Amino acid sequence: PAPVEAGDGAMYVPLLTHDEQVDVLERLDFVLRNISELRKEVEELRSSLQHLAAEIIAEVRSHLEETQKVTRRRRFRSDSTGPSSIYFTASSGTANTDDGESEGGYTTANAESDYDRESERESEEGEDEVSCETVRTARRDSLDLVNEDEAPLILDSSLEEGLGQLLQQADRLHNGDEQEKREGFQLLLNNKLAYADQKDFLWRLARAHSDMCEITEDADEKRSYASDGKEEIEIALQKWDQSAECHQWYAILCGQLSEHESIQKRIQTGYVFKEHIDKAIELKPEDPQSYYLLGRWCYQVSNLGWLEKKTASALFEAPPTATVQDALQNFLRVEELSPGFSKAGRVYIAKCYRDLGNNSAAVLWMNLASELPANTKEDAESERELEEMRSV
Repeated sequence: PAPVEAGDGAMYVPLLTHDEQVDVLERLDFVLRNISELRKEVEELRSSLQHLAAEIIAEVRSHLEETQKVTRRRRFRSDSTGPSSIYFTASSGTANTDDGESEGGYTTANAESDYDRESERESEEGEDEVSCETVRTARRDSLDLVNEDEAPLILDSSLEEGLGQLLQQADRLHNGDEQEKREGFQLLLNNKLAYADQKDFLWRLARAHSDMCEITEDADEKRSYASDGKEEIEIALQKWDQSAECHQWYAILCGQLSEHESIQKRIQTGYVFKEHIDKAIELKPEDPQSYYLLGRWCYQVSNLGWLEKKTASALFEAPPTATVQDALQNFLRVEELSPGFSKAGRVYIAKCYRDLGNNSAAVLWMNLASELPANTKEDAESERELEEMRSV
């Protein structure tokens, strides 16, 4: 208050009106609440980083102990006695999820990979791989039995015709319902002995593992399908690293497997995913599926929370970055290449426009999304999102 007249009879008037005082109090309350929330987030971040440090130490210790036990000898596997077994038995070992490396041999850790890097020989088999560089170990194990200069096995006419029919049937079942996806998975498993050295068979087998990972509800089974599928596609990438489909399904399976791994692994997988999708687009620039996957990655990265961004910054020098506009451009590219590609894709476009403040365009794409059926689990989830967007 400020005096209006001097003396004992001075009158005082407030510097702020009642409404202004209320406004100041509300602002102070808002600041205090945010400080409290920030303190909580800082504590959560500190706890997460301590947990990550403990995980890293445990992983390094485990890896070094295992390395000491490794004897440098050539190992042979005998999962199959058939003549084609040398082409797929390298996947028989279980995936080592502690260090992101599987017995199949194709290992990636971040976006700085060298696609032409040669495999390490078995004398370097125990080399520590804790750093965040992309490498291709390509320890071929039983594949060492084959002369490196030897041409891939050429199918005779009857087998080639059978493969063509098999792949057509596998594609049809992949595009069907859950039961048909299961049938497609079993169909490919039953024919693995005959066609395990064929690129188009192997990436479809990996795709079938991804299908099974998606439709099963059990967490352990999901992890198992994703891990086994990743091993299959690693084998394919060792021999056909210029295959867009191999890179695409490697990225997808890495993403599915990361859902069951630590925070560090999930962030690391983000780099791997982006790297292989970019490579798939480079090799096959007209495939709408790759642009859809890249758009989804961009949208998720653009919506990372404060805690996720701080964790990524603490773990990596250059955390992943992307904007909603980046995501929108990729989703629109999908529609350009294949109009009505998926319900989920159109819902993502609507969400992007909404986030960018273009409500009229968002409503347009919501209506367009409503026209499409829900063919996948992701489409079904998008249908629920669509209903929520309409209710706002």
